[in-house]
Amino acid sequence: MNKALLTSPCGLDCFNCPSFEGNITEEYKTRVSEFLSIPRDETPCKGCRDEKGHCRFVKSKNCATWDCVQKKRVTYCYECDDFPCKLLMPTHQGASFPHNIKVYNLCRMKLNGIDKWIEESVEIRKRYYEGKFEVGKGPVLNDE
Repeated sequence: MNKALLTSPCGLDCFNCPSFEGNITEEYKTRVSEFLSIPRDETPCKGCRDEKGHCRFVKSKNCATWDCVQKKRVTYCYECDDFPCKLLMPTHQGASFPHNIKVYNLCRMKLNGIDKWIEESVEIRKRYYEGKFEVGKGPVLNDE
């Protein structure tokens, strides 16, 4: 599995996503199917690049970020002169979805390279979903 190719231009780690075809469980298929009102067999995702930016979680099915990186001919948003732009701006409403982690991921990729970020990605995701936010410390895990 080429994890660099399974990383979306906007910084989402498709290879760690519960909707990715290699990770999706029968229970998750059912939840996604019900949430999106689509057949269960249409729930697994192949990753942003294989799906050509068509995301089942985007109402219009067209991702503006995908269209932008194609137009600007960059592989990842951090390579763009306009990074970070409003397409990546986090919102309170999207906090439970990995949308808000994208800019952090892209900054880590830019700082240390994609391979190093791939090594960190599991811990980053764990801190995002399981960490308790403490002012001045960021997300802290229970065992720290």
